[in-house]
Amino acid sequence: MDTWERTREVANWLNLSTIGGLVLATAAGCSIARGERGIIHARNYTPALPKAGAFAVGNVVFFRPWLSGPEPRPALLSHEETHCTQYALCLGLPFLPLYFAAAGYSWLRTSDPASRNLFERAANLQAGGYRERPVRRLMPVLAAGVRRGLRRAEGPAA
Repeated sequence: MDTWERTREVANWLNLSTIGGLVLATAAGCSIARGERGIIHARNYTPALPKAGAFAVGNVVFFRPWLSGPEPRPALLSHEETHCTQYALCLGLPFLPLYFAAAGYSWLRTSDPASRNLFERAANLQAGGYRERPVRRLMPVLAAGVRRGLRRAEGPAA
């Protein structure tokens, strides 16, 4: 393990995100194994949310059953390790609201939560199983939302 990987591991223990990941893994009944570079693998994650095939909490990387073979795909593992690094850089659990804000922005711009999400882009969209979606013009999207809101506020016609 190199210096940065060790620093990331210690940071995610200190900021409690790895502990949170282990609590979630235990509660979800995952099998837990130590991986390389300070990463902990939580296999056979079955709860409905999040819908991703793999995701990270601190230095714990969760894999759905269909991705829980003996060795994860190297590109996917690299993608999830980048998210582990992002947890460390965001000082732990503050990563989650930042990630969801980025997902909301991406959805607004592309109708996809990953395509313009800066965290997913930094982790390599394709390695995470995502596709780049075209950016849509923002004003028509906002105008349509305002129109829907106004229709709901008016209520049923008398």
